[in-house]
Amino acid sequence: MPPIDQPKRLAARLAILQHPDAQDCTVYRSDDDDPEAEEEDLGDAKILFTGVFAAPADWDEHERSEFFGDSAPELFINAYIECEAKPATAGFFVPEIGDYVATMPGLGEVVMFYVHDCNEDEHGRLCTLIRDDELLD
Repeated sequence: MPPIDQPKRLAARLAILQHPDAQDCTVYRSDDDDPEAEEEDLGDAKILFTGVFAAPADWDEHERSEFFGDSAPELFINAYIECEAKPATAGFFVPEIGDYVATMPGLGEVVMFYVHDCNEDEHGRLCTLIRDDELLD
C-alpha cells in the first residue's frame, strides 16, 4: 500500500468536518485493563455515513462468517469519522476498532455503534460500524 498523501488526507478531513450531511457524534473507548470500568469519553467528532457495508463479492462463506460473526449483516454500515479537535492537540484522537460511537440523528434519540473495522487512506478514515439495535433509556 502506498503512503498516504498527507495534504490530500488533510483536505479530506476538512471536507468531512464541513460536509452538510455530517452528523455530530461522541466517541468512547473501553479500558482494556479494566472491562468493568466506564468507557472513556474521547471527545466530539463528525460522522458521515456512506451506506450499508457490502461484503466483497469474492468472499466465501467462511470469510463472511468471520467478519459478520453473530450479527445481522444489515446492521453493518460504513462511515467516515473525523475528530473535531485539531491534529497534534491534546484532544485529538483517531477512532479504533473496539470504540463506541454515539449519534443523535434527531428527536433526542441516541443511536450507538460499535467500530468493527477501520481503514485509512487519503480520502479519510472509513469505519465499518455495527449498529446497536438495543434501545437506550
